[in-house]
Amino acid sequence: MSATVEGLVIGGDRVAAAEGETFDVVNPATAATLASVASAGAEDVDRAVAASMAAYERWGALSPVTRGRHLHRFAALVEEHAEELALLECRNVGMPIGDARGQLGMIVDVIRYYAGAVDKFFGHTVPVERDGVAMTFREPIGVVGLITPWNFPLNIANWKIAPALAAGNTVVLKPASLTPLSVLRYAELAIEAGIPAGALNVVPGPGGTVGSALVEHPGVGKIGFTGSTEVGAGIARRAAAGIKRVTLELGGKSACVVFEDADLDKVGRLAPYGVFENCGQDCCARSRLIVQESVADEVVERYSETARNLRVGMPESPETEVGPLISAGQRETVERYVGIGLEEGARIVVGGERPNGELSGGFFYRPTVLADVRNDMTVAREEIFGPVVSVITFRDEADAVAIANDTPYGLSGSLWTRDGARQLRVARALRTGVLGVNTNSSVFPQTPFGGYKQSGIGKELGMEALAHNTELKSVFISTE
Repeated sequence: MSATVEGLVIGGDRVAAAEGETFDVVNPATAATLASVASAGAEDVDRAVAASMAAYERWGALSPVTRGRHLHRFAALVEEHAEELALLECRNVGMPIGDARGQLGMIVDVIRYYAGAVDKFFGHTVPVERDGVAMTFREPIGVVGLITPWNFPLNIANWKIAPALAAGNTVVLKPASLTPLSVLRYAELAIEAGIPAGALNVVPGPGGTVGSALVEHPGVGKIGFTGSTEVGAGIARRAAAGIKRVTLELGGKSACVVFEDADLDKVGRLAPYGVFENCGQDCCARSRLIVQESVADEVVERYSETARNLRVGMPESPETEVGPLISAGQRETVERYVGIGLEEGARIVVGGERPNGELSGGFFYRPTVLADVRNDMTVAREEIFGPVVSVITFRDEADAVAIANDTPYGLSGSLWTRDGARQLRVARALRTGVLGVNTNSSVFPQTPFGGYKQSGIGKELGMEALAHNTELKSVFISTE
C-alpha cells in the first residue's frame, strides 16, 4: 500500500482496501485535500468481522478487571496523544481547536469511566420459590458493528467503542467518509495500548456498501448507529432480519425554553452556544428558541448580540468560536432552509450570509437568528444541521410545553427559569431524553444520553451503555 494512503485498520494492521479503491478527505476551512483514504467494500467488512470474531475469543474471555486495566492504559495513551488527535479533528471537521481539545478531554474521561465501571457492573442473586439459587450474569454480545457520523467523529465513536470493549465485545467501526482520520489514529493507539489486534477494526467507505454489509453481516450481533432518523429507520429494518440488537441515536430539533423570570443576561450570553457550537452541526443543537412573549424582544436582542459577535474564523486559531460547515453541500442545505424560512414569513435578525475575505475559500456561514417563526414552519420542523436558530414565542407554561413537545423529535433541550417548582414541572413535562436547566450542559460520561420519539432507541454513556452492550442470562441451580 502506498505510504500516501491512509489504510483501513483490520486485525491490528493498516491495510489497503480489497478492491484498491481510495477517496479524498477535505479540510472544510480551505477546501484543500487533507489525505487519501482506503475505501472499504463488502469484502473488507468480511475481513474485519472475521478479525473481530477471532479477537473476541481472547478479549471476551478476559476478566472485567483485566479489560479495565487495558482500557486505563488506552486512556493514558490517548491523553498523551491528545494534541495530535485534536489537530486531526480540527482540520478534518473544521471544529475550532479549543473545542477539539475539550472533546479530547471528554474522550479520555469516557474511556477511564468504563475502565473503572466494568468490574462494578454485574448480575444478581434473585430470591425464588424453589430450593436453590437463581442468579443473573452479564455477558458480552460478541461482535458489535458501529456506524458513526461526521460532526463529532472521534467523540461519538468513543462513546460507542469504550463501553462495547469494556463489556467484552469486539468492534468493527464504519466512520463517516467525510471524517475518518482521527478514529483511524485512535485505533492504532488502542493496539499500542495492548488491546488485542482485531478487537477494534476501522473500515471507512460508502454507507450504502460498507454500512449495509455491516448491518446485514451474520457475524455481527449488535449495531450502534448515530445519524439521521431516516437512515436509522432503514438500519433498524435491515437489522431486524437478523434479530440484531440495535441502539440508534438519531435526529433532533431541540428547544431552548426561556421564561420571563429567567436570568436574561445569562440566557443572552450563554444560550447561543447551545446551537452555534460546531457551526450548528449537532443533533443536540437547541435550534428552537421558545421565548415567553413578555420578554421576547429583550431576549432576541441579547441573544442576537452574542450571535453577531461570535468569532467566525479558521479552526486552528485559538480565538475562533465558530468554524466552517463540513462541506459545500451542507452549506447549500443551510442556505436553502434559510430561504424557505424567509418565504414562509421568517425574518433574519442576524447572519444569513457567507463571510468574505480569507474565509471565502472554505465552507463558512455566519450564525443566523430567524425571528417571527411559527412552530409549523419548515425551519421549526426539520433538522437544519447548521448555525440557524428559529425564535418562537409562547404565552404561558402550558403553551411553552405544548410548543416544545410539538415535534417528532425528543433528544435534548434547555430550560431557563429561576422558579424551582417550574423547573421540576416543565423538566418532567418535556418529552426529551436529555435536558439542561439554566445551562446548555446536559451530557456527561456518567449520565445516560439518548432520545425519545424519533430521536432514537437505547442509551449512550453511563451504566446504561454497558447494559446495551451485554446479554442478560438467568441461571437457576437446584439444591433439592
